[in-house]
This record gives sequence, C-alpha cells and structure tokens, in this order.
Amino acid sequence: MYKIVEKKILNPTVIQLQIEAPLIARKAKPGQFIILRVDNRGERIPLTIAGVNTQAGTVKIIFQVVGATTKKLSGKEAGDYIEDFAGPLGTATHLEGLKRVCIVGGGVGCAIAMPIAEALHEMGAEVTSIIGFRNKDLLILEDEFRACSDTLRIMTDDGSYGEKGNVTIPLKEMLDGGKDFDMIITIGPLIMMKFVVKTAEPFGVPVTVSMNPIMIDGTGMCGGCRLTLNVDGKKVTKFACVDGPDFNGYEIDFDEAMSRGRMYSGFERHAYEKECNLFKKEEQ
Repeated sequence: MYKIVEKKILNPTVIQLQIEAPLIARKAKPGQFIILRVDNRGERIPLTIAGVNTQAGTVKIIFQVVGATTKKLSGKEAGDYIEDFAGPLGTATHLEGLKRVCIVGGGVGCAIAMPIAEALHEMGAEVTSIIGFRNKDLLILEDEFRACSDTLRIMTDDGSYGEKGNVTIPLKEMLDGGKDFDMIITIGPLIMMKFVVKTAEPFGVPVTVSMNPIMIDGTGMCGGCRLTLNVDGKKVTKFACVDGPDFNGYEIDFDEAMSRGRMYSGFERHAYEKECNLFKKEEQ
C-alpha cells in the first residue's frame, strides 16, 4: 500500500498527488512513468512521473479525470492509500548534450513536459517553453514553467489567457525567425504532436515525442502499447512501455496511433459513467 501525502487540485479536471514511494523517488528520471492500481480490484493505468522529492521519498503524479480509474483516484484524499505503485518504468528522456531546447506541451501533457524543462534548466540549457490549453480555466503549472524557462509562451484556443491560438503558431514564428534549437520535445494530444512535427519538418529540427498509447503490463509482454514507426522506409513495431515513451517524431505513424487510441473510448465512457453513479450513491 502506498500513502497519499498531499493532494492538490490544479484545475476542474486535473489533480496532483504526492505519493510516498522512496525507492521509486530515488531512481526515477524525467520521462519515466509508473503503473498504479487504486485498489485490489482496479485496473492498471500508466501515469508519467511529474517530479520527485528524494529527501521526502515522494513521487508526484498529475492526472486528468477522464475514465473510471482516474475518477476513483480523484476521490482519494491525503492520508488515504492506493494499492499498487510500480516503477520507474520506460526509458528516461535523452537530455545529454542539449544546449537549446524548445519544450512544447499541451493540456495535461504539460505535467510530463515540466520535469524535463526543469532538468534541462538545471543542466544550464537554454529552455524555450510553449504551453497550450483550451482556455484559462484549464491552465496548469504556469509558475513552474516560468521558473525553469528562459522564454515562456502561453497559448489558449479562445484567447482567454496568454496568446490566442495553438502551440504551432509561436513555434513556426520562432523557426521562421531563425531560432536555432538542438531539439524540440513535444508532449500532449496526438493531433498536437503530429502538427508540431509537421511544423518543424521544413526546418530539419529533430523532434522527440512522448507517446502514451493503451498500456497494460508496462513490460512489453501484452503488446497493447505497440506503435508503428517508419524507419528508413520500412515499417517497424515498437512498444511504448519499453522502447519509449520517447520516440523520433518523424518516424511515428500518428494516424494509426490515433485510430488505435479511439478503439476503447466507448467502453471507457461507460465505465466512467458507472463510477460517477457510484460516487453519487455514496454522497446520498
């Protein structure tokens, strides 16, 4: 059992938890993830590590309430326990040698991008961060990004905060203006990452994308997280849990990944509504 030592509401659908897990905190690196179960009958879900405190022995996770398990997890409070918390899993983001990096985060994907930006800042790299949200109410981690970014551009779809538009607008503006990046690291919705890659392609800037497909065991055995990559003209299958979650953005078949990601949306919605009904009964 793993204790929740702190809970923080970041926006109406996004929650931050600090979990007591000293062994994971000691080994985790930016870009890696954990798999948890809320209770002994719950499903396994992957969540990227959003930060660690090695002295306190805690691991930070940030999640959006979108399905039955995240709904159940959102009902937990500080002092409560969750059943399983396994990790760190996956391959850490490759940061060595990078001097000028653009971090592009979208929505809750900013929770994954933030520790990478922090690590680069600590290494002395020049960090440009572009973060995007649908509106001001969904904004998260602004202060954290300001603290570790040499330049920060905040975008909202409706213009209610920062600049109006999507994250590719300032990215293209910078690239057109001759801004030289060693790497663009983008994390967020698949459609956003696809167009970040398309924006960068004419300029030949390397792009790393963080993939979060359907995942079950986290060890490469189930095959649920498989991705198709186009490598040197050949189709190659990789697994996000062991080969990633980071990949060369130019090699990812985004259309296939988006199609596979929608396969279980109906089941997920049904399970979410069922969990919501259980919450309502408990409140009554």
